Amino acid sequence: MCPPPASSWPALPAARTAGVCLHLTSLPGPHGIGDLGAVARQALDTLCSMQVGVWQLLPTGPTAAPAHSPYLPLSAFAGNELLIGVDELQRAGLLRPDETAVLEALPRGTVDYERLCAAKPALLERAAARFEYQAGAGDKRQRDAFVAACDDHWLHDYALFRLLRRRHAGRPWPQWEASLAQREPAALRRVATRFADELRVLKTMQYFFDRQWRELQRYAAQRAIRLFGDLPIYVPLDGADAWSHPELFQLGADGWPRRVAGVPPDYYSEDGQLWGNPLYDWPQHRAQHYAWWTARLRHATAQADLVRIDHFRGFEAYWSVPFGAASARDGEWRTGPGGDLFDALQRALGPLPIVAENLGMITAAVEALRTRYGMPGMRVLQFDLADERFTPASIREDCVYYTGTHDNDTLLGWYRGAPGDTRNSAEIASLQQRIGELTGATGAAVSAALVKLAFDSAARLAVAPMQDLLGLGAEARLNTPGTITGNWRWRLDALPRAAQCRPVAAIVRATHRAG
Repeated sequence: MCPPPASSWPALPAARTAGVCLHLTSLPGPHGIGDLGAVARQALDTLCSMQVGVWQLLPTGPTAAPAHSPYLPLSAFAGNELLIGVDELQRAGLLRPDETAVLEALPRGTVDYERLCAAKPALLERAAARFEYQAGAGDKRQRDAFVAACDDHWLHDYALFRLLRRRHAGRPWPQWEASLAQREPAALRRVATRFADELRVLKTMQYFFDRQWRELQRYAAQRAIRLFGDLPIYVPLDGADAWSHPELFQLGADGWPRRVAGVPPDYYSEDGQLWGNPLYDWPQHRAQHYAWWTARLRHATAQADLVRIDHFRGFEAYWSVPFGAASARDGEWRTGPGGDLFDALQRALGPLPIVAENLGMITAAVEALRTRYGMPGMRVLQFDLADERFTPASIREDCVYYTGTHDNDTLLGWYRGAPGDTRNSAEIASLQQRIGELTGATGAAVSAALVKLAFDSAARLAVAPMQDLLGLGAEARLNTPGTITGNWRWRLDALPRAAQCRPVAAIVRATHRAG
């Protein structure tokens, strides 16, 4: 099948554009974690100075201990309360400066989730409780309108889930008392009545997130910067979605999965990867005309101008592992929904501004599905340079070209060979020689040279993590796949200064990219 013409890829900018990937948690600031407050708008100003036209954000759903991975959100629809800007709440008179001092005592160069989660949720709940008697009539009408629009769809179930999860000491919902785990209507009504005030607080916190997110969208639009969202294909078992819609997942009567997600053994892992997420019951989704997926994509595309879907190949065929298996070796391929799902999404939503994560074991059938619906795929420079046959001319315009992703080391760390690297010294030396031949750069200059190589490609959108734009080393790595500790914690000490923005802007101008 021939790919669609370039004009029919709705996720891609019309002109060749430079993008940056920067997780919101990685923004600097005095409150223990990057957030949606003033610093996010300042980041947009910085991107303007760099002449960057797209800001890619990692998933913004609620996270949980121990990993706090944005790819294991407690809800496919809710926002991460930890990202709410407390400076905005202070300006609204809902928090006092002396109350936020506990956050200002947290480290600035990293996210200390343990201390953060012991302090910030309580402050947010205090602000939400004060909203009831301090907010003006107009603000309350806006909050009530938000609740009315979202309650039946996802908000009430999410608030109930968070309330009950807390009252069960964080245990997975299949371990709750049966009437609540199985969502007996009378039991849920009793909880909603008894804890009405707490549920209202949880819903108001989601209103805070939504209001700040909408302000970020407006500010980005004023600066002609497109927001690029990220959607994990799977959700965790211990989340509001599996609890409120168990029929949409391959779960037993007790709530535990029958089969779980992963990927098979490959070059990188002899046992494959056992992710453990519950798998979708695709026949049930089909019977409901893919209503849940339609709602999910509608929500995601309302929040961002374009959206990356992680592990796109799982829609064509997915690796299914029996629950309780020791490794992913015991899995098998099963057929996904394929075009049936995307036909339904297009009928409901129109052209889909989706970028397909098509890395790894990708078949011709997966690529045919992607191109049929005009979804650009991904290429990653670090992976390309590991192939001696690679040439920059092989990059086509119908893709998003990354110097590296959130799962990679930084360009400089990768170039140097950071501790724990699985490559031997000869492989690293060979790579360094190849990069020198391609770019003429060595040492610390390699980051800028490789960013320029990616931005100078034919791809209509090229994206570099902020760490690569700033030439940072392995100390700035955000995530190491296969590990659950120490990830998602890196933060900028400060937003780049003008002197740091100018070299990036020069690269953008030199490669004829407009924001």
